[in-house]
Amino acid sequence: MTDISDAERLAWLRLYRSERIGPVTFRQLLNRYETADRALDAIPDLARRAGGKRSPRLADLRSIEREWRAIEVAGATLLIAKDPRFSDWLKAAADGPPLLTVKGQIALLQKPSVALVGARNASANGRRFTEQIAAQLGARDYVVVSGLARGIDTAAHRGSLASGTVAVLAGGLVIIYPPENAEFYEEIARTGLIVAEMAMGSQPTARLFPNRNRIISGLSLGVVVVEAARRSGSLITARLAAEQGREVFAVPGSPLDPRAEGSNHLIREGAHLVTQASDVTDLLEGLPQRPIAEPEIESDLLDTRLTLSQDDIDQVRKRLWTLLGAEPIAIDELVRQCDASVNTVHAALVELELAGLILRYPNRGISRHYD
Repeated sequence: MTDISDAERLAWLRLYRSERIGPVTFRQLLNRYETADRALDAIPDLARRAGGKRSPRLADLRSIEREWRAIEVAGATLLIAKDPRFSDWLKAAADGPPLLTVKGQIALLQKPSVALVGARNASANGRRFTEQIAAQLGARDYVVVSGLARGIDTAAHRGSLASGTVAVLAGGLVIIYPPENAEFYEEIARTGLIVAEMAMGSQPTARLFPNRNRIISGLSLGVVVVEAARRSGSLITARLAAEQGREVFAVPGSPLDPRAEGSNHLIREGAHLVTQASDVTDLLEGLPQRPIAEPEIESDLLDTRLTLSQDDIDQVRKRLWTLLGAEPIAIDELVRQCDASVNTVHAALVELELAGLILRYPNRGISRHYD
């Protein structure tokens, strides 16, 4: 158990459920103000400084208390990133969620994991291979992570049910999609782990699946794509994995099968070819099983709290506004052209985002927000 109070968990939940607060902004606010309560108090003033038409709507306390009660009724747990049970790998991801609702065996988050993803309309051979490799990975003490979708995802969970599997949902924890996996969902909740970032009753709309995919890849040391079309969510997961510094694997398929176009393309682009579990485990066993600590990040966070000048932030914010346009620009490039510290640029970007004036992209790009 941890000494994190319910009041602190509720404050984190309220901050993250508030308007215009994504994972990066949440982290920056917490770095600067140290507690979620102080960050919530600061938000209206930060938005005004950047010239926003209105402040972000803070999550209503009653709705947060309802969500808290729903989590308790479901027998689930609200896990925040400062909890030692939270996944170290997901915590290290730049766009990782600061909190998750989880149900099941939370200890699985501390074991090395491999994601298995692929087509919903998977072939019989693709499903059988996925089940086999999932069981083999489990026998080698790897947790298998997937998205509980039809096809390859379901086969991945089925093959690893006995050894431990993690199902990441696009919607809320109690919204089972697809519905035919309801019974399977309950099995995973008993022996594995169900994970969701969204509020309990959130429906799994199309825009939420990329968010789910970055959690699947973020939890894992590597992502294995079994079958995937050229335009598919599985390829999005593979791209996110590469951006997060994870290993990308792909199972080759027949050039006559459109379900193999995506996985074959990944292999041409440099993904590791997989025909058996050892192709995955041999490579992963030579890599760190925990994220490598970066001391310079800690000094950056300390610097954010102690030495940032509001006058400097104001000047950088004005400079950023002239640099930004409709096309996303990488944060590193903005830092270079502003000739300012990384922390000052991040602080200015937070003010612009809270004012509703910029958009953040999964690849760490920033653009103006044109209404």
